[in-house]
Amino acid sequence: MSDIETLDALLSRRHSCRGFRGDPVPDAVVERIVATAGKVPSWCNAQPWQVVVTRLAETDRLRTALFAEAQTGAQAPDIAFPARYAGVYQARRRDCGWALYDAVGVAKGDRAASARQMLENFRFFDAPHHALVTTEADLGAYGVLDCGAFVTAFTLAAEALGIATIPQAAVAGLSPFLRRWFDLPENRQVVCGISFGYRDDTHPANAFRTTRAGLDEVLTWKG
Repeated sequence: MSDIETLDALLSRRHSCRGFRGDPVPDAVVERIVATAGKVPSWCNAQPWQVVVTRLAETDRLRTALFAEAQTGAQAPDIAFPARYAGVYQARRRDCGWALYDAVGVAKGDRAASARQMLENFRFFDAPHHALVTTEADLGAYGVLDCGAFVTAFTLAAEALGIATIPQAAVAGLSPFLRRWFDLPENRQVVCGISFGYRDDTHPANAFRTTRAGLDEVLTWKG
């Protein structure tokens, strides 16, 4: 298999896992994922990403506390969430949401059930580990952009090692809580979390896949 075929296969196989087995990932495997992800490019080689990874016992403590915090509905992300989703972006978001709800048996219009499913974000979908990704505040949007590259590489390195992942912007909505929990300095901004572990192939939430836009929607040639 050529390098491009290997990369394409990893990208095709990777998906946002929403059901994990409980067995932990060895520290050495986690370290290899982070080291590999750290090879991505960044503006001026700044490498703004820093990652806090919880082992199983700490993940369990954090998921309990974060789930309780999420009940208050207080959202205060360090980095502003999208102002709105409109047009094709809204359509893609809805398609993804309904595919998930169909997979887990949430009926259309059942707001209570959809809210319960959304709150599973704060329980990390039972993953044994959570990686909190932060950036340097002074680097602004480009620090966040660099961290996005790191998150992508993290998920692909994990997939190559048989580890499932789900990047989660939802947890960033509770940035003040996470800063207190991990004793993060004020100059570190929470970008997102990544829950990860071994995929539970029997979980219904892992039975669907999202689609991708065709080249005609994203590529423009000139000249």
